[in-house]
Formats: sequence, C-alpha cells, structure tokens
Amino acid sequence: MKKVFEYLKENPTFHIATIDGDQPRVRPFGAIAEFEGKLYIVTNNQKKCYKQMLENPKIEISAMGKENSWIRIEAKVIPDNRREAREQMLEQNSILSGMYTVDDGLMEVLYLEDATATFYSFTGQPEVIKF
Repeated sequence: MKKVFEYLKENPTFHIATIDGDQPRVRPFGAIAEFEGKLYIVTNNQKKCYKQMLENPKIEISAMGKENSWIRIEAKVIPDNRREAREQMLEQNSILSGMYTVDDGLMEVLYLEDATATFYSFTGQPEVIKF
C-alpha cells in the first residue's frame, strides 16, 4: 500500500470513476492520506460523487505518472466518520484547509478496502499490489 500512496503523492492529480445509475462518471481528485494503514480520499458530502459512492461503493482510480507509467486501482470505499480521520486528511493535505475544517459537516473521508492496484508502463510488466 505504501508504494500506491507514494505514487499518488508524486502524481497528485488522479481520476476517480463512480457509477451514476448505468452511466460511469469520472472526475479529478488530488488529496489522499495514509491513516492507520489505509489509503483515504476526501470529498464534500454535497457533491454527486459522494452520493454515488454511497449508493455503489465500487470505484476505480487512474493516474498517469512520469516516464510513461500509470496506475489503475479497483476498490470499494468505506466512509469513516471519525474526527481523527478527518484531522489526518487535513494534516497531510494543507491545500484542503481553504475548503474544509474538521467539524464543518461537509468534509467526508473514505478509505479504500479490498483494493487492487496495478502499475503499468510501456517498457515493463504490470505489477499488482493488493491491499
């Protein structure tokens, strides 16, 4: 999981795909956190993507890296309502402080469960990491 976290930190714009009925929806994200051995994402509970993740927690993440590499992650997201998880997200992503506070009632953090990350490149074999 550490390699996945580091890759996403080094390539901070990643895209998350959710399902809206029978239509896939993809949008850019940019904040992740590592907390208690889990990888977390953050969103606003007023956004459609949050509602989509609650209805169908299966997501995919994709990010393009340097040197013609990319990652694809299949996972299920689990909401974590604990204040400590939100604090960690803010601590590890100072850019979020302009959008959220720990107790604003808007910020939602979710961790990845049953995740499979596959690292790809044009020059090597795929590497699969389950976490």
